[in-house]
Amino acid sequence: MRQKQIVVLIVVVAIMGYLFSLPVKGLIKPKEARTSSGVVSPNRAVNAGINVNYVSTAAKTAIGTGLAAEIATLESSLKTAVNETEKLKLQKQLAKKWDDVNQPAPGAFYYQAIAEKQNTYQNWVDAGSRFNDAYKTTQDTSAQPVFVMNSVTAFKNALKLQPNGLDAKTGLGVAYVNGGAASPMQGIVLLLDVVKQDPSNRNANLNLGMFAMKSGQYEKAVTRFKTLIAQKAEVEPYFYLAESYKQLGMKKEAIDAYEKCKAMMPDPAFGKQIDKFIKELKN
Repeated sequence: MRQKQIVVLIVVVAIMGYLFSLPVKGLIKPKEARTSSGVVSPNRAVNAGINVNYVSTAAKTAIGTGLAAEIATLESSLKTAVNETEKLKLQKQLAKKWDDVNQPAPGAFYYQAIAEKQNTYQNWVDAGSRFNDAYKTTQDTSAQPVFVMNSVTAFKNALKLQPNGLDAKTGLGVAYVNGGAASPMQGIVLLLDVVKQDPSNRNANLNLGMFAMKSGQYEKAVTRFKTLIAQKAEVEPYFYLAESYKQLGMKKEAIDAYEKCKAMMPDPAFGKQIDKFIKELKN
């Protein structure tokens, strides 16, 4: 399997787990609400021990000894760097290295350090985006509040520099739904504002579709994913579209979407799992 395909599959599997672990309260407008549950409080105690060293140790076990050794060498160089210019260069290298191996948690802390030194809109967006990704791909409940609150801080800093930045608004909206605000509806309002300004915005539509799935609004989820697919056919929105159709009992449409997923990722293991989903729908 190509590296890009591996990354996409890992992301889809991780996000499906994240999606169905989300709280549902406030994920949709009050007039559409059908269910309710508790949410992660933004005031939840944040563990100061969750830092770059903590997440790097865990991430290295997932990437193999060779890649871990390369990163460890850069980390050692960073510890002994004698000036800020050298430190910044190494932090940028480490951020990219963690991106390359699809480990957003340690990368997020390096992007955060870069943004603190080079206070630009894009640097803060990069940091916030990695913290959001780290939240949705981890099962570590002690780390999740740290990721959420760091993400909120990063996107707020970005918006101070560019108040109408849609990437920052989208990221902040996602972080709010994840528990970074008193009510997840604050996040939904931000995401809806983004798509009002930019109806084709990929990240906002994708997340609105995912949150619609979690809250049981599968018809709305279908609309979001079809909007994305009309722009560009990709595995992730097709996979969610198939899942939404399945929940709606639209078996033919679900099978068609699953088959398109399989065609776009011609890996035997992935194809076998898709065939299993299709067989279940046909029975």
